[in-house]
Amino acid sequence: MSTKSRRQTLFIIFVLTHPDQDHCRGFQDLLKRVTIGELWFSPRIFREYKKDLCEDAQAFKKEAERRVKEMIGNAGEVESGDLVRIIGYDELLEEEDFEGFPSDKLTIPGNEIVEIDGIDHSEAFRAFVHAPFKDDSSGERNLASLAFQITLYEGEKAGKALLLSDQAYPTVKRIFTVSDSDDLEWNVLLAPHHCSKSVMYWKDEDEDEESLKQDILDLMEENASSSGYIIASSEPIPSSNQSGDNPPHARAKNRYQEIVANEFFCTQEHPSESNPEPIIFEVTENGFSYLQPHTSDDAKDDTEKGLAAAVSEVRGSDEPPKQQVGFGVWK
Repeated sequence: MSTKSRRQTLFIIFVLTHPDQDHCRGFQDLLKRVTIGELWFSPRIFREYKKDLCEDAQAFKKEAERRVKEMIGNAGEVESGDLVRIIGYDELLEEEDFEGFPSDKLTIPGNEIVEIDGIDHSEAFRAFVHAPFKDDSSGERNLASLAFQITLYEGEKAGKALLLSDQAYPTVKRIFTVSDSDDLEWNVLLAPHHCSKSVMYWKDEDEDEESLKQDILDLMEENASSSGYIIASSEPIPSSNQSGDNPPHARAKNRYQEIVANEFFCTQEHPSESNPEPIIFEVTENGFSYLQPHTSDDAKDDTEKGLAAAVSEVRGSDEPPKQQVGFGVWK
């Protein structure tokens, strides 16, 4: 690892799927204490009004703008700590302020990325970009969020994660419809929008009320590995919800449990609500596997504790988001 201004390079890459507070909480403080090698984000960040962004999102936008200027001013020849990758579509990239931005640092959906922090890692890493689609890029912010299939390799073995951000049924269905099966396989599926029912319960234009869309559940199950886990990145999931409740939703959890090959986990319930710990998977020469909490050897146990401490340190608040206030701001 390198250092810059006596700050440790702790994060090689930071990917902002979209600038809602629950996706960038703590970024402002993190940026002060570590060097982030590379930022990935959608050009949508440059279209956002300051009043619509929380302080951490504003800090991200400012840092993204600084790095883009560095990239343009140095013809893309910058070091770790100034690198960016813009993902998606926007006519803004044709404007004068972006003239000279290196084309190899712009990735549109339907393409892969194998470079991290300026280094080719194709022997160990692949990110396939699923979204945002061009016609979603200027719409509702959640539907304009980034979505990936991430693959990690160890020799001939691989582990694949499908990360669909805060997308809802129409976009998720479109992803599964237009993509090749190789780009849809998953060992880990991150339940979209923090285990929201909007992924499989949706009201079409010809419907009076939302209904279960079994087709998307079938497609998810069809593309799952025989060793598959579904993760809800959320506060503890209630046994039921009232109409209008924010995610997580019990109905979504129930549907996921019907299709998952191995386990459904919630980040704030793993292994218990009173003592949540990181959910850790690994890819070795023996293949993909889930590491049971406190059952691995001392070295792995120390790794888990260290990761838990790091996650706790960079969180901006101990309170999970409960109520959406305004446009993308959570309290």
